[in-house]
Amino acid sequence: MKKATLVALLGAAMLPTAAYAQDTAPDGTPAFGIEPYVGVQGGYHDFDSDRRGPLTTNCIAGTDCPKGAVIEGFAGVNVPLGPVFVGVEGNAAKGFKGLDFEYGVYGRAGFRAGDSGLIYGKAGYQWIETDRMGKDDNWAYGLGVEVGPKDIGLGGVTGNSGVRLRLEVTTFDLQSIRPTGGVVFHF
Repeated sequence: MKKATLVALLGAAMLPTAAYAQDTAPDGTPAFGIEPYVGVQGGYHDFDSDRRGPLTTNCIAGTDCPKGAVIEGFAGVNVPLGPVFVGVEGNAAKGFKGLDFEYGVYGRAGFRAGDSGLIYGKAGYQWIETDRMGKDDNWAYGLGVEVGPKDIGLGGVTGNSGVRLRLEVTTFDLQSIRPTGGVVFHF
């Protein structure tokens, strides 16, 4: 077994122990439980394929690749494990200028940061419909950050979890980029 694999396995085995050692999260909420949330965000989705490699979309770069604004609704649940969390999220988006609809499901994992923030990565499956490419589905990946009121100097406005601002970048099939920003309502 390679040394890096052994270190990763040992780290994963120790994660629950580290999580149980902490009774509360950084924002003062219980370290364990279920945190449901809903939100809305908007951004820009740009497909750009050069038809090289195993991951391609059905468009030719610069000619018929759809791109345009998107508005997205999402809902999910986080399971805090002390200083880290895991979760699942579903989304549905309406696009403009060649992008019709997008919807998908993701698994999320990350770190709880500051008083009420999250830093996370996500991976899942996304289905899309466009004017030029028709229907397509494939793996999608993303990185994001959520910051709460205390993290941006508005302590006490909405309580510990409450409203958070989200910034995120995702990719469909590693052939597109989709930066978005929005608001998340945690319960």
